[in-house]
Amino acid sequence: MIRVTYIGHSGFLVEWPEQYWLFDYYNGTLPPLLPSKPLLVFASHRHADHFNPAIFRLPHPDVRYILSKDIRLTERKREEYGVPEGAEILSLSRRETVNLGPLSVCTLPSTDEGVAFLLTYNGRRVYHAGDLNWWAWAGESESYNHNMEANFKRFIEPLRGVHLNLCFAPLDPRQEGDYALGLSYLLKLAQADHVFPMHLWDDYGLIETFRAAYPQLSGPVVSITHQGQSWDLT
Repeated sequence: MIRVTYIGHSGFLVEWPEQYWLFDYYNGTLPPLLPSKPLLVFASHRHADHFNPAIFRLPHPDVRYILSKDIRLTERKREEYGVPEGAEILSLSRRETVNLGPLSVCTLPSTDEGVAFLLTYNGRRVYHAGDLNWWAWAGESESYNHNMEANFKRFIEPLRGVHLNLCFAPLDPRQEGDYALGLSYLLKLAQADHVFPMHLWDDYGLIETFRAAYPQLSGPVVSITHQGQSWDLT
């Protein structure tokens, strides 16, 4: 059994029988956590809506951090953020793979800042996009948007045909008519069981708009309605 809890924006908590994973905490309230289970905290990049220094002050006895290398923890920043002495912190660049016991962490480049995470754990695969998305904008030049498309498709290519048990990917209302480009492409590229749209800026109705516009792709897309919502998945 896996429990997924929507914390807020791009933040999700994934509870396994043996440990917790917290992705891109920005705001919202965590549910009670068992102190006997380790907590792995992931931050895909330094933007304030994906990285909150409050992660270093979580009241949990066993926290480990897996951060994008663009989150620079200088001595001054460590003091400012309240990083605990001796904290276990792993900083990863794009296109890195590390093995942490049964967990394999692979990073993909982002079309914005930092990385996306592709994780393999006990035979299950989990993808958290961070800000890896097809960021087309009506106000940008044609060359910018063409370059964005090319980079997005190149960076996400390692997911082609991959079976993803859990997938967290952007669906951003600020893109207006182009909001679905990234998610629809990803759903055609990979084979996902459960897809959690994120980066919604609280516009949860956009998920239903997507489901109505792309019924052939929307089977695995999860409807999110509020912070703190949880799902128990097999």
